[in-house]
Amino acid sequence: MSEYLQNQEYKQQILKRLITDLHRGRDFEEVKGEFNKLLEHVDATEIASMEQQLIKEGMRPEEIKKLCDVHAAVFRDALEKNEVPELVSGHPLYSIKHENDEARKLLQEIGEQVEQLSMAQAGEQKHLLELLQEKFSFFHKNLALHYSKKENILFPYLEKHDITGPPSVMWSVDDEIRELLKKFSAQVSQSENNTAGQIKDNFVKLKEKVEEMFFKEEDILTPMLRDAVTEEEWAEIKEQELDFGVVFSEPPQGTWQPKTPGKLKWEASGGNDYIELDTGVLTHEQVNTILTNLPVDITFVDENDEVCYFSDTKDRVFTRTKAIIGRKVQNCHPPESVHVVEQIVNDFKSGKHHHNEFWLELNGRFIYIQYFALRDHDGNYKGAMEVSQDITRARSLQGERRLLKYDEDTQAEVH
Repeated sequence: MSEYLQNQEYKQQILKRLITDLHRGRDFEEVKGEFNKLLEHVDATEIASMEQQLIKEGMRPEEIKKLCDVHAAVFRDALEKNEVPELVSGHPLYSIKHENDEARKLLQEIGEQVEQLSMAQAGEQKHLLELLQEKFSFFHKNLALHYSKKENILFPYLEKHDITGPPSVMWSVDDEIRELLKKFSAQVSQSENNTAGQIKDNFVKLKEKVEEMFFKEEDILTPMLRDAVTEEEWAEIKEQELDFGVVFSEPPQGTWQPKTPGKLKWEASGGNDYIELDTGVLTHEQVNTILTNLPVDITFVDENDEVCYFSDTKDRVFTRTKAIIGRKVQNCHPPESVHVVEQIVNDFKSGKHHHNEFWLELNGRFIYIQYFALRDHDGNYKGAMEVSQDITRARSLQGERRLLKYDEDTQAEVH
């Protein structure tokens, strides 16, 4: 084994042991002191590798999350000594830093408002609370978008490079922050039940957690992404970022351009028997399986008013037979209702309307029926889709069910 690999393995063993010691309750300052003494340099990739190895060896991501902030504090000193390459405007990594900087500013402003609230007289508090609610609502919405971008765009690319542990741990911490955001938002909106002091105490906890995530994203996640993601993949990521729109504020005009265009194509498991779609690829069998297992019934009529397809689901609301394929949709209805069908189709074709809905009671069931105009990317009419659904049970639901529950009463919480 080369000296380099031996050194990497040695540092990996130390990192793993230090984390394990923390989980066993060893004094934080002792662990930090040993770390600083034994390791002159550690990078984000090594931390990621360490977390991943712990998960492979059986430690659950939730367990690592419990001391995630302690881990970051242990490694912060070493990581902040590392030279950080300049980020180029327009690059997705620049977006992370820009959005965090904007969030930092808002956190500072919200903190000032919370401080004013804690010192204000009773008569002034109502107005200050309204200002606080407005600013925090904007912060909450945009921070949620920021985390969603990270989890739904960046994490999948790390996983393509077999980096699964750190994203799992970070996502778990994101969810913890989401809960703090919701609780603080509810506390501010129900201020009559909470004192200004309670609001301040909870904001301090939230602020510390969010600021710790800034560090993790910029000093751990960013270097990890820089090392793993290819130029082609960065082009793909940039394209997908557009779906989220502006987060916090419009960043400076970007100068970064990908060297190679992204493909955003995936290979299906069925060899050549697949269909390329806008958001993935499916085999013909997979398409048919999905459509016949939808919780709704669909019927598709093309731009020539001919029935082209219906989903043969197990418990269809309305009877359909293969004999209707190729038939004019007007001929599929009794004479008394043809004029309604004609009006819907004509309104869809002209662009006057894009959607219509009906509901009725049938044999003790409540049936919801919708019609949608289907258009291509240029807005050209390509047909209409009928969607029918038995929503009897859905109408009776109340409150929330956040536990996964089967017949044998197995439960797991859903976030």
